[in-house]
Amino acid sequence: MSIAACIRRLSRRARQGADKLDGGQEEFTLRVALAGLLIGCLLCFTNLYFGLQTGWISMMSLQSALIGFLVSKIFLTPISPQENVVLQTIAVATGTMPLAAGFVGILPALGLLDEERDGVPPLHISWLGAVGWSCAVAFFGVFLSPPIRKQVIIEEQLAFPSGTATAQLISVLHQIPPPNATHRQRRGYQEIATEEIEDIPTPIAAVEHVELADIGDAEVATQESWGALIWSFSASGVMTLAAYFFPVVFSIPLFGNYLAREWLWTFTPSLSYIGQGIIMGFPTTLSMNLGMLVGWAILSPISKHAGWAPGPVGDMTSGARGWILWVSLAIMCADSLVSLMPVIAEVLYAKVWLSSTMQGDAADGQFVKEDKEVETSDRLVPTKWVIWGLSGSVVSGTLLVWLVFGNEGIKPWATLIGFLMGGLLSVLGVRALGETDLNPVSGLGKISQLFFAWIQPGNIVANIIAGGVAEAGAQQAGDLMQDLKTGHLIHASPRAQFFGQVIGSFLSIIVTTTAYTLYNRAYQIPGPSFPAPTAYVWLGLARLLRDGQLPRESGDFMIAFALIFGLIAAFKAYAQRQGARYTKWIPSGVAFAIGFLNTPSFSIARLIGGIAEHVYYTRVGREHGGIRLIIIASGFVLGEGVVSVVSLVLRTWGVGVASCWGCEHGMCGGCPA
Repeated sequence: MSIAACIRRLSRRARQGADKLDGGQEEFTLRVALAGLLIGCLLCFTNLYFGLQTGWISMMSLQSALIGFLVSKIFLTPISPQENVVLQTIAVATGTMPLAAGFVGILPALGLLDEERDGVPPLHISWLGAVGWSCAVAFFGVFLSPPIRKQVIIEEQLAFPSGTATAQLISVLHQIPPPNATHRQRRGYQEIATEEIEDIPTPIAAVEHVELADIGDAEVATQESWGALIWSFSASGVMTLAAYFFPVVFSIPLFGNYLAREWLWTFTPSLSYIGQGIIMGFPTTLSMNLGMLVGWAILSPISKHAGWAPGPVGDMTSGARGWILWVSLAIMCADSLVSLMPVIAEVLYAKVWLSSTMQGDAADGQFVKEDKEVETSDRLVPTKWVIWGLSGSVVSGTLLVWLVFGNEGIKPWATLIGFLMGGLLSVLGVRALGETDLNPVSGLGKISQLFFAWIQPGNIVANIIAGGVAEAGAQQAGDLMQDLKTGHLIHASPRAQFFGQVIGSFLSIIVTTTAYTLYNRAYQIPGPSFPAPTAYVWLGLARLLRDGQLPRESGDFMIAFALIFGLIAAFKAYAQRQGARYTKWIPSGVAFAIGFLNTPSFSIARLIGGIAEHVYYTRVGREHGGIRLIIIASGFVLGEGVVSVVSLVLRTWGVGVASCWGCEHGMCGGCPA
């Protein structure tokens, strides 16, 4: 059955349960599905490209809604707000598979295995094996979403800032009344009004205050927005092609060739990096650059000159980059675990204390639980679908993992436990995301690794795979929950969104696997062009849990930084609970650690984008031009991500660089020298 035929079939199923909209439109339609898949494929290539470079991936839901709206206007086929929700749901499900299926971390980590050190040779799975692995983890989070939605969106009404921001944007674009974005948060469920949401740390909070007047005349605004997207996309694409033929364009020495060659201090003037900085926001990019300064300007020289990291600075095994990687890992784990503590406390409070109180009141005839669900049953995902889907995805996933990796990789019973852990950790990740807009999937994956080091000690492959299974469920459930929050605020059918998630995940398996295979054939992964830094995090922790050996003197620094950022995370959680306006300026441990993982060129360009975002909104105001800035940033990001496919084709065909001039500092990934 073709994809179009499959979409038509799902469209008929969704139509049975979806309310008719104005004009007789349905929410899950063929045009929306195809547009969502197309945009999602672009996002998929973009996320894979940047994920392999930096380990950073964005769900891009807001950008998907923007581009979908512009495409519908340019082709004179206007879509309803609910259709736009489904469109961006499909795009997100398609675009986030590189992270959900571990193509930017798990699979490169397995390729880094060393037979002499790890007892097993490197694992480079085939295209078919990668498809099987992706199918094993692609749908578990999708079927987890409906029951989690009932709890965190309907009952507890958590904020989900990015999902709320996307709903606000859709209401502005389609000129409908803004959604009721009153939320509850943490113990006591104090209400958070719409105007207070910008105090919750989110890189796209600016959208929430865009007024309808910002759109102006719809046609003029659409033409201007489309023009901004085209020129920003084109400028980024041209710069990307220029960097392919002249690699020095993206590798400019900051403080002379010596520091560039020996200490990796280069600058990458990538418009896509700047666009990502705009989307992340100034506070996040500031945290990232603080981490970059501490890691690369302080700890890296200390570890080198003290003889703790005697190899070349950029070496991930014996060099300073590999040494500070461990400090980064300690920061990420401490920040993620401490940030989860209030969530765990809330779960215990809600599930244990409140449940027992309610049961007591019910026994006395004083309490009847109110069902806050606003959707009719024919618009919801049936419980039997969830049960059969979860059961089927776990059983088939366990079988597929066994077929791909065999008994030598991971035992079926261990994979099954990995899925069960993924379900439990997904609840924590989704709650953290709903309250803070940060899904601590890295920390959750490490929790799974710690657990599997106990139940299956000494097996590095099993440790990495089990962690990947758990992380996939948490990451996917979190991303899809943001979409469901958007749909809840815009009154889109959860069933239509569910169909969109299934279709997007299915297509993305093929797209992501094919793209990764092509990149792997054309480039060394990890390598100069695609260092895949998170692969070293996965493998490093697995090795540590097996043999307990750390680089010289790194343990003391790990403990010190873990304590510092554990305290910072605790203070940030407290400040957020109190509704303090300065919360967003408290450093983010995860962003700080990302500054360690990547070379300075990664962080500096994003800081430029963050500064541009801050200055723009300070001078112009968030009420005027907010959408236009996001469109420009989106064009920058998509331009390099999409044109990188052209570079991939050129590389595959053997078309080399035009000149290696200026690359004597040895940091130009495209040059053979």
